[in-house]
This record gives sequence, structure tokens and C-alpha cells, in this order.
Amino acid sequence: MKQKIIIGSRGSELALWQANFVKKELEKKNKNVSVEIKIIKTKGDKILDVALSKIGDKSLFTKELEIELLNKNIDLAVHSLKDLQTTIPKGLMLAAVTKRHNVHDVLIARKKGTTIFNLPENAVVATGSLRRRCQLLHLRPDLNIIELRGNVPSRINKFLESNWDAIVLARAGVERLKLNKYVSSIIKTDIMLPAVGQGALGIETRADNKVVNEIVKSIHHEATYKAVLAERALLKTLEGGCQVPIGAFAKVNQNELHLDALVGSLDGVITYRKKIRGSKSNPETLGKKLAQDLLKAGAKSILDDIYKTTRAK
Repeated sequence: MKQKIIIGSRGSELALWQANFVKKELEKKNKNVSVEIKIIKTKGDKILDVALSKIGDKSLFTKELEIELLNKNIDLAVHSLKDLQTTIPKGLMLAAVTKRHNVHDVLIARKKGTTIFNLPENAVVATGSLRRRCQLLHLRPDLNIIELRGNVPSRINKFLESNWDAIVLARAGVERLKLNKYVSSIIKTDIMLPAVGQGALGIETRADNKVVNEIVKSIHHEATYKAVLAERALLKTLEGGCQVPIGAFAKVNQNELHLDALVGSLDGVITYRKKIRGSKSNPETLGKKLAQDLLKAGAKSILDDIYKTTRAK
């Protein structure tokens, strides 16, 4: 008899692609396993008319999934790792991380080949991310950045029906949903750093579920795991969430881990960007160290201002 596993997933097209990808991989690598998917609505899916930065909850897209996990209604939850808060609730664990997709952001504009730099003066660009807003304005202070929420297909449809000049999305989501035809240009990481964990999927389980924790190891990618551990340690040290413009990208090269990170002001006028490299065996130490370097360089005053403003609301 096959071992039955229930995956909890959000209901968006991208979330279901991710859950189905994990289902197929688990069944392919574990012939005695049968996987079902249970759709769960999260707070972030229900509130679509308010900017993420204004809702102020670090578990917007994960909380309901985690409750279902703790109540033993599902065996694992599949998250876009960029949505998973850095402090995981007691009794749960990040049991596996899949091999990372391309981490870049992409520009979707009216013409192929359009880049951030050849958008018209005062162009209207839509994004729901303060990280992207900050980096866009740092590169092009003339841009008019407006708020955009919703899943990937609905964001693209809103753009097509608007008079905006461009939108910015994560390359991973666009390519997973085979919407590449809309991409005008790929934004390299030296121009725009991605969100922490962007492009990777996190498998969250109950810590005491030994059977499931052993099964999910079959789809775990250690190099990606080391990279995202460094990024998440940096984010945790900075106390960052969707209310703060923070970008980071780590990669493993043989035995070394390279981490590049940025903290910026909401208007993009001030940005602090630093890099670190060290042994891949100490990813979290490197993440914490780079966070401290950024704070000492001046990022602390930016973060203090942002936290003061958000806590006063």
C-alpha cells in the first residue's frame, strides 16, 4: 500500500504549479508515495486591494498553511521561499529546498528589448514590491512607480489593459507559467537584487513527522539550501519583511559562498550595497556578518526610520 501525503497549497496558478511540481518530483523519486493537493486560502490571497507593505504581517502567505500543518490536516506546505518568514513557528521546520530557478526580475513592457534604461522619461512602472520600487528609483529617479497586486497572470492582464509603460515581475513565476512571450528584458542582478529566497521553493513540515521529513529529502538541493540560509540569516538580522526594501542573492561556487545584499530607502535616494564571501559550511554566519556590515555602513538609520513610521501607523 502506498504512503499517502497531503500537500497544502495556495490556490493561485503559480502556487498550484509549485505544488504539482513537488507532487511529481516526490512521486517520481518515491514509488511507494501517493500525493494529494489541498488548496488553502491565505490572508495575502484574500486582501488584494491593499499594498503588501501596508498590511504589515510577515506571514501573509503562510499562516493558514502552517495552522493546517500543526492541526495535521496536511503533511507539508509548499511555499515560494521568498514568502516564508525567517522565524518558523514552533513544531514546524523547513525540511527541504528545491533547486533554484533563475533569480532575476524581468521587465514587461510594450516592446521586446525595452530595458529599465530606455523606458521613456517619467514612465509609469507598476510593482507591489518596495525592494523593486527602491532599486528602480535609485536607477531612474524620474520613474512614476505605482502599486500592483495580484497573481502573475492577473498582473500581466492589468498591464495589458492599462496605459502603463511597464511592470516588473519575478522571472521564475513568469517562466514557470510559460508567459515568457511577455518579457521585454531580463534585469541582471548587478542592476537589481532579488528578494531573499526568490526562485526557490521551501517545503515546510512538522518537525516530528519523521516519515515525511525523510521522503522530502529526495527533492532537497543542498547548494540552494546553503545559499538561502545565508540570505535568510541576513534578512532575520535586519528584521526585514515586505515593509523594507532589502535585496539579497547568494550562490555557492565549489566550497565558497558569495553573498550580495542591499538595503535602501523607500524613495531609492540612499542605498547601501555590500558583498561577502566565505566557506559554504557557515552560511548563516556569513549572512549575519553581512547584515552587521550593512547596518554599520548606514543601513541602520534607514531601517530605524522605516520601522518608526510603520509602528506609528
